[in-house]
Amino acid sequence: MRELFIGVLLALGFLSGCKLGPNYHKPLVPIPNVYHGGGESQNVQAQAESFADLPWWEVFQDPVLQDLIRKTLEHNYDLQLATERIAAARSQLTITRSAEYPQLTANGVGTNEQAFSGGFPDRTTFGTYAADATFQLDLFGRLRRATEAARAQLLSTEYARKTEILTLVSDVASDYFQLLSLDLQLQVTRDTITTQQDAVKLTKLRLDHGIATKLDVLQAQQVLDTANAQIPELERQIGQLEDAISILLADYPHPIVRGRPLVDQPMPPEVPAGLPSSLLARRPDISQAEQNLIAANAEIGVAKAAFFPQIALTSSGGGGNGVAAVFGGGLNSNLATWGYAANIAQPIFEGGQLRGNLRLAESQRRQQLIAYKQTIQGAFRDVSDALIAYDKFHSVRVAQEITVKDLQETVNTSLKRYRGGITTYLEVLDAQRSLFNAELTLAQDRGNEYQSLVQLYKALGGGWQ
Repeated sequence: MRELFIGVLLALGFLSGCKLGPNYHKPLVPIPNVYHGGGESQNVQAQAESFADLPWWEVFQDPVLQDLIRKTLEHNYDLQLATERIAAARSQLTITRSAEYPQLTANGVGTNEQAFSGGFPDRTTFGTYAADATFQLDLFGRLRRATEAARAQLLSTEYARKTEILTLVSDVASDYFQLLSLDLQLQVTRDTITTQQDAVKLTKLRLDHGIATKLDVLQAQQVLDTANAQIPELERQIGQLEDAISILLADYPHPIVRGRPLVDQPMPPEVPAGLPSSLLARRPDISQAEQNLIAANAEIGVAKAAFFPQIALTSSGGGGNGVAAVFGGGLNSNLATWGYAANIAQPIFEGGQLRGNLRLAESQRRQQLIAYKQTIQGAFRDVSDALIAYDKFHSVRVAQEITVKDLQETVNTSLKRYRGGITTYLEVLDAQRSLFNAELTLAQDRGNEYQSLVQLYKALGGGWQ
């Protein structure tokens, strides 16, 4: 009988190689051969190198910015949560996979009893021990499919953490460049205030000598008042942006140290996008979406296997020994038992629950497939938007530099004409106001160009390696 049981067990073990449900095959998603946007240079398919292949410390060369990124990656709470989710998913995989192995429990009991009969002690000592083993036969792959799904969920959480790293690196860099842009705007405003204070003094002096009019003084004061009004708003934006960076650092709001000013920040000579096909492997959010699809695919197998019998092999054994002593005499006894059994459970009627679970699993797989394709499409849009933004912001910044240079010459010329009595101060006022606004716009354009560079680096999947 025992040999027959072992033979049946081996036969069922060979049958356990079967797994119900579809095996995963990577979906064929058509992707474009070139990136849209970014100028003609980006439409070259043979561009193998990518800007995103560089580590972030080579892209962002400001030592202060590098230190901010390192501190963020060490202390940020969102990243800590992502790390803990990996630990939880790893534990869940261990729990799920444990069902594939035999479950063994053991216990023992010892007793010592003493009673008096007729004034004499009657003592009995008895001990028992037992062991139970249970093994769930995975004939239809239910347990292995569940482990497959749990493993994919673990990989999904790992890619989610990489996505969080990518996001944090880009957020810190983007906020830092925006902060430097605001610093530059504040410096332009303060320089304008200094210049206009001198202009107001000069105009008042000319008024005292009968050369200028009261209107000239009031017009000169207007530019000064406009510049003074900009200071509180810029300081508000700077303070709130410092608070945002502090939170990324997992710290309480505090001032942020600056490194190089914005005009001294290095700009890479080239930003190649690389081959579009490499984007699928470089973007961690795409890999995360694929792992979610793999998990959903495996859950279909779990749902299908639930229609079929579940067979469990159980075995138990134990024994005991005891000694009874009465009036100084003794009686020994020993007992040993061993047994095995097979339990089978087959669903008969469950009100449509199993079929509903299967349809749910199939729907969830279709949803994850749609999400996977959508993530790929969104990644290509991110790259296209970033290429267009970087190319156009660069052009805008170059054009604005020319505008500022022209307005500086206009201000100098109008001042000479005013001092020579050829024109009124209104001409000077218009030129100075235009120059002030143009310099503020140039500072914003510089910040936009650097921020678009950060967004391009992020869109191409750089920053988490």
